Amino acid sequence: MQRIKYWAIGLAGACASVTALALVGTGSLRADDPRHIVVVPGGRVAPAAAPSKPLPAAAPVGSNAVTITPVTGYVLENPWALVFLPDGRLLVTERPGRLRIVTQAGQVSAAVAGVPAVSFKSQGGLLDVALDPDFVTNRHIWLSYAEPGSSGASLAVMRATLTLAADGNGRLDDQQVIWRQMPRGAATEAHFGGRIAFSPDGKLFVTAGEHQQEAMAQSLANTFGKIIRLNRDGSVPADNPYVGRRKAMPEIWSIGHRNPYGLVFGLNGRLYESEMGPAGGDEFNLIRARNFGWPLMSEGDRYSSEGGAPYPRHSTDPSKIAPLLSWTPVIAPGGMIQYTGRLFRGWNRDFVLAGLASKALIRVRVTQTRATEIGRVAMPARIREVEQAPDGSLWVVEDQRKARLIRVTPG
Repeated sequence: MQRIKYWAIGLAGACASVTALALVGTGSLRADDPRHIVVVPGGRVAPAAAPSKPLPAAAPVGSNAVTITPVTGYVLENPWALVFLPDGRLLVTERPGRLRIVTQAGQVSAAVAGVPAVSFKSQGGLLDVALDPDFVTNRHIWLSYAEPGSSGASLAVMRATLTLAADGNGRLDDQQVIWRQMPRGAATEAHFGGRIAFSPDGKLFVTAGEHQQEAMAQSLANTFGKIIRLNRDGSVPADNPYVGRRKAMPEIWSIGHRNPYGLVFGLNGRLYESEMGPAGGDEFNLIRARNFGWPLMSEGDRYSSEGGAPYPRHSTDPSKIAPLLSWTPVIAPGGMIQYTGRLFRGWNRDFVLAGLASKALIRVRVTQTRATEIGRVAMPARIREVEQAPDGSLWVVEDQRKARLIRVTPG
């Protein structure tokens, strides 16, 4: 396997303008504001004066030099997500509708049987894969995908039981669609979102894009441009913020999102999200049960075909939640993690975002009130997804028709 060394893009020389927004005085809430909502163990929703597990003061930045080692050849077709199994193998989704089991030696299984039919058009297809919090005992996995329909494709989330065979292949049984985006049938097969995360108390969170129907992101009568919160059986938690509100979809947790592709619960128990902005204005957000503004405001501008005018900024309306960090020009964020390993010295607790247009891994450090990009690692292609291996190495998939699984280690 070929090993190639890459060095970080120096921040001082980077052409991107990176805007860090503090929580105080920039359209977000003060840390002691009673409207600052977090999820705490036991399913309660409560105000919080500060993170339950505060992130530490700034640590050494650490080196951004890496060595990349291709694990497979260009044999994966439009991969979108990956997750490590307890035995060290990986599940990898391919947007045409295939789920693969891949060993760390690069052996790729036949397509796992029992995957739902998908609409593989534009940005749609088979999207995220996640292990159930109780996977070791129940063998449940979760898939998000563009579900075909007579009026167009819609985002859906399925739970299934994974059986692994001795020959390295697998199958899914007991498939159950837990959630479908409403209304059914997207006007465009783009901006699906589809990222899955589980809270410390076991609740299911899903990002749902607005399918380029911008105004719908502000309406509570649909689940376009939203983050969804559910129990794992598909029922709605009684403490969701819009339960009981007339004409509101009760599974909604937050609104005003555009195209959210990153979602992860931090070690402090808080939910972080990344999403693509328009022409500029990609976002890294601390998620609360609030309105994040799209399309009423953005840190980006309208596309040149739309006149190129800037959107109103979050600072103009304190009732909308501003991003902790935004990027112009865009990084086009894909998946992301919070790094918890020891292999990359100085990286612990940093968030690592997969960069599509930026062809990079982007390191973001969060302190009590701010998020800052502290490093950018150049990669050989657009990167769709990043995950941390048990040994602390990073594994990524390229975003292209024929793509590789790559292992990233310190260089």
